[in-house]
Amino acid sequence: MTEIFKKFTTFFKGQTVLTVSFAAAVISMFFYPPCRDYFSYINTSVIILLFCLMSAVAGLRNIGVFGKASSLLITKAGSARSLGFIMMNLCFFSSMLLTNDVALITFVPLTIMIFEETNSKNDLAMTVVIETASANLGSMLTPLGNPQCLYIYARYKLGLTDFIVTMLPLSVASYLLLLIMLRFLSREKFTVKPRSTPPLPVKELTVYIVLFILCLLTVSRIISDYVCLAFTIPIIFLTNKKLLLKVDYALLMTFICFFIFSGNAGNIESVRTLVSNAVHNRELIVSAGLSQIISNVPAAVMLSEFTDKYKPLLMGVNIGGLGTPIASLASLISYKFYAKSGLAEKGKYLRLFSIFGFSMLAILLALAFLITKK
Repeated sequence: MTEIFKKFTTFFKGQTVLTVSFAAAVISMFFYPPCRDYFSYINTSVIILLFCLMSAVAGLRNIGVFGKASSLLITKAGSARSLGFIMMNLCFFSSMLLTNDVALITFVPLTIMIFEETNSKNDLAMTVVIETASANLGSMLTPLGNPQCLYIYARYKLGLTDFIVTMLPLSVASYLLLLIMLRFLSREKFTVKPRSTPPLPVKELTVYIVLFILCLLTVSRIISDYVCLAFTIPIIFLTNKKLLLKVDYALLMTFICFFIFSGNAGNIESVRTLVSNAVHNRELIVSAGLSQIISNVPAAVMLSEFTDKYKPLLMGVNIGGLGTPIASLASLISYKFYAKSGLAEKGKYLRLFSIFGFSMLAILLALAFLITKK
């Protein structure tokens, strides 16, 4: 029993976000005890896709793909600000089709690797903050960009044109705000440590690229997430089974805990009554505010039961991804990667994340308010 407890505490050691999410899930159980409903809380598609993506990305990183790419980007960029501009655009536009999770899983580790080779280490925290905001804001323009967009798109049976037209003004404004954020990065030229990289193994490279493409097809709903999982596990096991140990299982557990917490919150009668009274004609502000507490995906699911006004709800949960670290679960991905870096300054990162996140949240909320009142 003592040995089990030691392993349990070791798993949680240094995992602040996981600890908070686990505590929230456990506390919620006292108000809504475990039952069959719990199985419906967990979005298995998100968990499976994250696992498959992290496995594929771990394989690409292991064979040196990111090392090659980092050298190329450093040559093209030359400074923290120009690198930030490249990464901002990659995260912003790729997230529209690849989802914000995929964009951050792909580009944040690459960014960290680049900064480990330069003399601009002080800019790493700000760059990751910009990438996180870019992925969260870029993803809101299309239904495939993130889970809450896909849910609202299907729930209200929206047309693709209506969806894009609704979110386009906020997307344009978001891009302009991100350009302003770049001004806080240094223009000092990089000093790069000399490093030679071995040639990439063609066979393994092909395998991991295929797995990555399978993940993208899963995101696009062309193949099932279970099909993707059925291919990923045996292929990774046969190619390099040690990669399965490099998957961030703590992050997966964090998602599961938040799913349980938000699901329980939605089933507590007093909470449902409170939400019903609060949301009427206040969809924008309530959805953005609730996202700060339970994240924007469960906020979208919960509030959609109380309103037929999809525009303010859609805007609110997407803008609401800014603010607190748990407002968008994709933001946890960035924080987890950053916190594990040898260059991490957690206090500085959370301070920058909060200052810029809440500032952008206020500006975009004001714009959304004007749009919805027309």
